[in-house]
This record gives sequence, C-alpha cells and structure tokens, in this order.
Amino acid sequence: MADAALKHPLPASAPARVDWSALDDGALVTTFLGGNERAFREIVERYQTRLLNFIYRTIGDRERAEDLVQEVFIRVYRHLHRFDQTKKFSTWIYTIASNLAKNELRNRSRNPLVLFQTLTKGWTDEERPLEFEDPEARPDDQFRKRHLRELVEKFVGQLPEHHRQVFVLRELEGKSYEEIAEITACNLGTVKSRLNRARTSFAALIEPSLQ
Repeated sequence: MADAALKHPLPASAPARVDWSALDDGALVTTFLGGNERAFREIVERYQTRLLNFIYRTIGDRERAEDLVQEVFIRVYRHLHRFDQTKKFSTWIYTIASNLAKNELRNRSRNPLVLFQTLTKGWTDEERPLEFEDPEARPDDQFRKRHLRELVEKFVGQLPEHHRQVFVLRELEGKSYEEIAEITACNLGTVKSRLNRARTSFAALIEPSLQ
C-alpha cells in the first residue's frame, strides 16, 4: 500500500539514518512537506492498519475497505500541503476516511455488515477501547470472548449508520468526543446523544443473547 501511494523516489539528500518512529505526526508532516518522501511512507505505515480496521468495521467489506484506505492516502498525499498544522493530524486523516466510508454506504443498496469487534456492558467516558483477545487468558475465556464477538457481529449491523459511526470511533478507536465531533462534523451534544442512543440500542439488542 505504501509503495502504491508513493509515486516519487526518495530524495538523494534524505538522511541515511532517521528514527522515524520517534517523530510525532506533526514532525512527519513537516518533514514530508520539506521534501523528504520517506516521511510519507512512515505516515502510511503508522495509519494504514488503523484506518483499514476503522473503514472495514464501518462498511463490512474488507476488500473495498482496502481500496478506500488506498484512496485515503492518495488524498492525503495530494492535499497534505493544505493541512492546518495547528490541528491534530489523526483527526484530519480519520475525517477523510470517515467521509469515504459514508460515501460508500450511501452508494450501496444493501445494509452494511460488521462494524466493530468489541463489547462492553457499562461504558464510562474515560474507558479505553476494549479488546477481545487476551494472550494471557485461559482457553475457556478466549472461547467466551470469541462468542461475544460473534454476537456483536450479529447485532451491530442493526444500528443506524450515524449511531454506528460514533460508536466505533469512541468504543473501538478510542477517539475523544472532540475528535469525533470534528470527524463527523457534528457538535459535541449531538455526538454524546448519538453515542448514548447507540449504546442503549446495542445493549437492548444483544442482552437476550447473553442470558
């Protein structure tokens, strides 16, 4: 994916040894805009898996999600010079991904499939995104978690699109309310309202299966 997004060779003047992982997003953006294309490769490597998971869980089609992630990086590459560097880069790139995913859903005639792979019974504002897989868990615990994930996959598609989007951004991606508001172009009140309704609806849908 990175090779497809990078169309130009690395400048001869680029430093031979750079600890790219030590640079934050802002530094990578500045370095790329300064002419070092290797910095863009690092941006791709840093975000491609996260964006793939986000888009896949939004549209439910992995192959199409891979195409859309590629489109995200093409747009970032072309328009990074327009990015306001006083803002958070992750919010900007997630906004691009979110818009592409929404357009994909809008153009479909069928319902979207699985959007996320996480489950929790009691959400709080400060909780980190939850994960199913725990390498230290006992086999029976792992089986239970896989079963819960299957239940999530069964019921999550019934959530309305606008509820589903804020749910996956908050509960899976761990985005703050402020970031979600910017990504979805909604005010904080709307984000919180949609998230609360999504949580309530999802809990009601899945609760009978957990009895």
